[in-house]
Amino acid sequence: MTTDVWLPFAPEEIPGLPSAADHGLTYRFWDGGDTFPADPADCAFYVVPYLKGAEIAVRPLAGMARAEVVQTLSAGVDHVQAGMGPLHPGVRLCNARSVHEASTAELTLALILASLRGIPRFVEGQRQEEWRSGFYPALADKTVLIVGYGSIGSAIEDRLAPFECARVLRVARSARDTERGPVHPLAELPSLLPEADVVVLSTPLTEATRGLADAEFLARMRDGALLVNAARGPVVDTKALLAEVESGRLTAALDVTDPEPLPAGHPLWHAPGVLISPHVGGSTSAFLPRAKRLLARQLTHWTAGEPLDNVVYTTA
Repeated sequence: MTTDVWLPFAPEEIPGLPSAADHGLTYRFWDGGDTFPADPADCAFYVVPYLKGAEIAVRPLAGMARAEVVQTLSAGVDHVQAGMGPLHPGVRLCNARSVHEASTAELTLALILASLRGIPRFVEGQRQEEWRSGFYPALADKTVLIVGYGSIGSAIEDRLAPFECARVLRVARSARDTERGPVHPLAELPSLLPEADVVVLSTPLTEATRGLADAEFLARMRDGALLVNAARGPVVDTKALLAEVESGRLTAALDVTDPEPLPAGHPLWHAPGVLISPHVGGSTSAFLPRAKRLLARQLTHWTAGEPLDNVVYTTA
């Protein structure tokens, strides 16, 4: 009987992997193709193919009777965790913390700046040969509220630092102190929303955060505020958001939407004050080397019997 490790990259392309011969492993390459590389029952360490969708991600799980670890290459795990019910107790689900922080934070800042400074309007003006000058909002002197102050939220604040914001407010599931200042608990969010010019969502999708930015949430945001969703589409109530942006009271910059991909003809495409990027927060040149380093590190820990990084869920 073999002990298989399923990888979405060819093993020879991942520097620092533990020796298969020394640890009795067989590395199998599977990137979501129609045919499995081997019997899923022999897989002990499964690395989920990246950006292939939930259906492909969970397809082999039901047959993984010997699974010990399921490792995603995404920060969010909602698309995988929902399919782990058939697995035996004790299987650890790990996310890709350390892989996406820089890229997601970069895009978040790009969306904020593009939205405030009118970049979409300038692009449209260039196409039509129109000189659209005027005064536009600056990020300087604005108050930014980060909802979901984990590693990505912290990386976003790192990149906000040079832009002379008036304040950065932080919200997470529970209160804590950081070197930069306090992190407020989610219970205080309603009282903080009216203070922010820019509200950034960087929270994972859970039952507690699904629909978090609903009609009541959005109504508490101040007139003219910008909502930036760098989290997951269902964190925002799309119908409620459309009502606010179509009225002109709020603007939005969305790297994720609900539904996703956003279908042709959906009203979000042409809603006033809405900038959409196609869920590319982590899809940059920084992804591949960081993902490979994560896999080499995790497999080294696993073969040595050491604690794994980034364990976010264990089957019961």
